[in-house]
Amino acid sequence: MTTLRPFSPADTLCFNGVNSDFWTATYHNGYYSMYAATWPSFCVTAENTSGQITAYMLGKDEPPPPDPNHHGHLTALSISPGCRGVGLARVFMNILEALSGSRTAPAKSATVPNRDAVDAWFVDLFVRCNNERAVEMYERMGYSVFRRVVDYYTGMGESRDEKDGFDMRKSMPRDTAKRYVRPNGRDLLVEPDQVWA
Repeated sequence: MTTLRPFSPADTLCFNGVNSDFWTATYHNGYYSMYAATWPSFCVTAENTSGQITAYMLGKDEPPPPDPNHHGHLTALSISPGCRGVGLARVFMNILEALSGSRTAPAKSATVPNRDAVDAWFVDLFVRCNNERAVEMYERMGYSVFRRVVDYYTGMGESRDEKDGFDMRKSMPRDTAKRYVRPNGRDLLVEPDQVWA
């Protein structure tokens, strides 16, 4: 049995089993603390019946409204190797999408508006181009490659697929025209500085 709870900065002291492989980015403690303080609803920890951390998600909404590109963003989704393939990623992404979707989304109840939701246009995430398992998983969840960011992962390997990252996106209900997704994103190469321009 898995229990979900708000992410705590103290979780960084005991999640080594989650951050144990090449695909997982590990940040400094202040980074995790800043996320937990700034976007508490978007940061979630999963633990087993023994209280061991098995997974966590860090997310946020950016940039602040009324920016026309306001969206939900997945910063980190890490699952311990022994707990992969059981649906935890889908659970976390459902939470992020509910928080990023309409303010009237029934995330808390069918009648009470979700006051934590941000009414974003889309949700995005970045993943290494050579992390085929993750890319396929996100595609099954409805995400598609919006663009390929050249050298997004600096200092990570030698091949282009190890250094480049896919910017993957999924439109939220607000984006009825699907302006923030495209079918040919793998063919569009951009530099990292163009991502935040």
